[in-house]
Amino acid sequence: MTPLQVPAKTLQVPTADISPEMQKFIAAPLNPGWTFHPKTGEEWRAMADKIAAGVVPGLPAMQERMHVKVESSTIDGVRVNIVTPDDIPEQNRDKVIVHVHGGCYVYFPGASGTTEAIMMAGFGHYKVIAVDYRMPPEAYFPAALDDAMTVYKSVLKTTAPKNVGIIGTSAGGALTLEMVVKAKQDGLPMPGAIAPGTPMSDVTKTGDSFYTNEFVDNVLVSPTGFCDDAAAFYAHGHDMKDPLLSPVYADMTGFPPAILTTGTRDQLLSNTVRVHRKLRRAGVVADLNVYEGESHAQYQFDDRVPETKEAFGEIAAFFGSYLGK
Repeated sequence: MTPLQVPAKTLQVPTADISPEMQKFIAAPLNPGWTFHPKTGEEWRAMADKIAAGVVPGLPAMQERMHVKVESSTIDGVRVNIVTPDDIPEQNRDKVIVHVHGGCYVYFPGASGTTEAIMMAGFGHYKVIAVDYRMPPEAYFPAALDDAMTVYKSVLKTTAPKNVGIIGTSAGGALTLEMVVKAKQDGLPMPGAIAPGTPMSDVTKTGDSFYTNEFVDNVLVSPTGFCDDAAAFYAHGHDMKDPLLSPVYADMTGFPPAILTTGTRDQLLSNTVRVHRKLRRAGVVADLNVYEGESHAQYQFDDRVPETKEAFGEIAAFFGSYLGK
């Protein structure tokens, strides 16, 4: 088929129905790290540590705003951070949310990977177990999934499956879906509900918005940018179309209720939309929340932004509707 030729154009920062705080993220210049193409795991880790050093100092104030405490621990040998709200309502006290962080499988080690878990615990008033899964150069595919499944299986020993939720964004969104795929493969019980945010559900770069939002998404920027390299590096030669790396290709029959979140400028908008349609075609309850103007994962960049409170409010309400049912 003949490709569509699109003339060069200038995009204004959208302002309608967008908070001034979010407008600042939307108006930000392209991520300067999008052209980072390291060749070794050590180089990836050095960049991850540099990014983490910019995140960690802000965590104490964030924890205070969210009224949560964070405790580092291990579960069956897997590193975790357990996030507990100061106030857990009675209906949530038997519920647990397992969190898998984003970062293209290479970024946000240790405490730096807890920001979304802190927001989930703070806005949703759930206990959250954040999995600090192994990343290159420590380990490669399927280490992240293995670690997440180890934690999930441990949680099932003390918590009814219907009371367990799973949440993650970007690579964490993919891992959320991959955990369900793996649970199906291994005959494990399904969680009660899942919240895959803008999931890296197809690392073969298939999907319209990979290209329509190229250089529009100011976070991922391009399908040939750092995140593509990172995913391939983590895959370590494995088939990129394997549903345990690209879960959009999985059979989603029998999946738990899911809430998906993305933005109109998100390079992974199509990844999110395709998962939503696949879930709906499989007869699964699935909500799709698309935020105006936002690039990749910007709905969870800052807990003080109104859209962040709104997004996590939607996720918390969704978990409230389906966990324990």
